[in-house]
Amino acid sequence: MNNNKNRLSLAIALGLLGSVTSTTSMAAGFQLAEYSATGLGRAYAGEAAMADGADAQWRNMAMLTYLEGTQISVGGIYVDPNVDVNGYVDGSKSLTQKSGHTSSEDFAHSAVIPNFYLSHRVNEKLALGVALGTNYGMETDLDENFAASHFGNTASIITKELNLNIAYQVMPQLSIGGGVRYVMGEGHFGATTPNAIGPIPKGTTLKYMEGTDEAFGWQVGTAWQINDANRIGFTYKSEVKLDLEGKANGFAFNPLNPNKTYNGSMELAMPATAELASFHQLTESVAIHASFNWTDWSSFEKLEANIPSLSTPVQDIKEEHWEDNYRIALGGTYQLNQKITLRSGIAYDTSAVSDKNRTITIPETDRTWLSIGAGYEWSQNLSLDAGFTYIIAKDAPITESRGYDSDDKAQAIGGSFTGETTGSVWLLGVQANYRF
Repeated sequence: MNNNKNRLSLAIALGLLGSVTSTTSMAAGFQLAEYSATGLGRAYAGEAAMADGADAQWRNMAMLTYLEGTQISVGGIYVDPNVDVNGYVDGSKSLTQKSGHTSSEDFAHSAVIPNFYLSHRVNEKLALGVALGTNYGMETDLDENFAASHFGNTASIITKELNLNIAYQVMPQLSIGGGVRYVMGEGHFGATTPNAIGPIPKGTTLKYMEGTDEAFGWQVGTAWQINDANRIGFTYKSEVKLDLEGKANGFAFNPLNPNKTYNGSMELAMPATAELASFHQLTESVAIHASFNWTDWSSFEKLEANIPSLSTPVQDIKEEHWEDNYRIALGGTYQLNQKITLRSGIAYDTSAVSDKNRTITIPETDRTWLSIGAGYEWSQNLSLDAGFTYIIAKDAPITESRGYDSDDKAQAIGGSFTGETTGSVWLLGVQANYRF
């Protein structure tokens, strides 16, 4: 790793702000589900047992053995979130001595999530694949007049992932696969004073970090062809450990010289995930598919930064205490004619935090997915896919401080916050698939 890169903020951004995508796009926490427009149209139901094109390897490497010749899939998904936070700040016992209602509307940024996949069938039993996509991402900026910015006001994380995959057909009914994951990430986090505190003006930086990091992980998958009409797939992605190093500045580190920068480090683990999926061809034109997903978010308990040059090197950044997340999805495919395929799906995604541990900048809550999509066989070699999803986020309460020391320190500056988060997301994806 390059120690000159700024990496500390990536961990802080993830920890304090989780991810806009957690309530906007996608899966729980700061995890992204959007890997293809094809899967988007069925709410990503049955993905570990599906083999539409080269993109199938992202969710299950073993599905590479179901693809003929050399195939390429390329596309992108546009994410348009609408996330709001409304509530009341009680600053009567804080340094600001300011109380009142406050809100921040539509503070999650829109984004395009691109992807690229290449598969190659070496022989009847062996297949190789290359995948470029992302499993994590977010970007948020709370309103500059938001009166609880001392708990966090801006954050961003962008991850890019390269997978090198291999699959082997052990027997006609059973295939196995595996791959190496190379993850690159960058991000920032900031917190500011919500109001003037004596000579310190409103908007002064309390804490700001920015940085980058990269790490390796692995993944395995298997597919069992029960008979011609029924298939089961299972896949597991390992935890990815980031050894973060970078720089930080702000009043939290040096009240007398908030612009002074410090080198620091922090360990952060991206959680392990697993999926069990099924595919059932009911008739020549109708198929149904389902998925059960698990993410090991309970491994994310707290964040601590190590800044050796401070008198207290270990800094308690944020208590998290997340919970394992589960996702259930059911979808259907209808072959309208030789050229047109119709898709639809519904999914329910549970929150990675309890009501107690939900924060302003992690408005994480349960989500319901409603999806439709279609595919068009342009020629024998080229097909086009499109998917559309509307995500409904459950309204949920937020309270800060939650009683942890890291929260209490922020509360002493600008007061406590009690409120609610509401939100929804529109997703639109397109994809082209080419077979050589």
